[in-house]
Amino acid sequence: MVTGDVEPMSTTQRRRPELAAFLRSRRARVTPADVGMPPGFRRRTPGLRREEVAQLSGVGVTWYTWLEQGRPINASPQVLDAVARTLRLDQPEREHLYHLAEVPYEQDPPAAARAVGPEIQGVIDAVDPHPAVVYNARFDILATNRAYRDVFFTPQTANSGMGNALWTLFTVPEPACPLVFRESELPVMVATLRSSYGLHAGEPAWEDFICRLSEASPHFARLWRNGDVVPPGPRVKTFRHAAVGTMRMTSVSLSIHGLPECRIVVYQPVDEETSLRVARLRALMTQETTGTTTKNPAP
Repeated sequence: MVTGDVEPMSTTQRRRPELAAFLRSRRARVTPADVGMPPGFRRRTPGLRREEVAQLSGVGVTWYTWLEQGRPINASPQVLDAVARTLRLDQPEREHLYHLAEVPYEQDPPAAARAVGPEIQGVIDAVDPHPAVVYNARFDILATNRAYRDVFFTPQTANSGMGNALWTLFTVPEPACPLVFRESELPVMVATLRSSYGLHAGEPAWEDFICRLSEASPHFARLWRNGDVVPPGPRVKTFRHAAVGTMRMTSVSLSIHGLPECRIVVYQPVDEETSLRVARLRALMTQETTGTTTKNPAP
């Protein structure tokens, strides 16, 4: 029976034994051959010895022994990283080590995704007739469904030279731009870009993209200097297409497990008129593809 005189275990008291067991189990699976060391003699287990882990990690044998024994010692991120490299921990194991050692963990910024697999492509294809696209944090277009291409791809946007939504919206002439009310909508998109930029400041790919777009579009350069930040979220936007006129749609962003900083954006008509115009546009695009014609293509 537990009485009121028994104090509950603290978080540290619970984590230290887990830390000790975790380090022992990871050490046991790394062989001397894995780290370029001779096997030696009289080795009771196939894994590394404590002194070998300490030597390879550049820490004292006594300090590492205390760490593996779960003693209440302080560990720096640099030392934990060295131990993690020696024990060949992958990213989830490294994060687990940090948590058990009660050291704040800062995850490395993920590399920008450049493509999606057939499963994600199947998801956005399944939401047709709603336009859907997969963006990464820079608004690179990773995948689209046919509805998205019918509504947003025009000869002018296709010739923009970049598979990036922001680049297209800022560099095509306004009459050819599918986005209406650019003065109010583009600042929000740039602020959304900046909300992701914080994780990637200084990275060559990001800095190059921002520099080139700033040179191509003084409008983008001015908005970027404003420093506004907003996260992605649902919005109602108005688009235009020469064949059917304007269309009002709401955009909904969905995160993708396994693709950090990527999102599926689905566009849905907000009124009956837009639904009819989207359907009419899809029919026109199908006729163009199949080579058939219609007497009244205009809305």
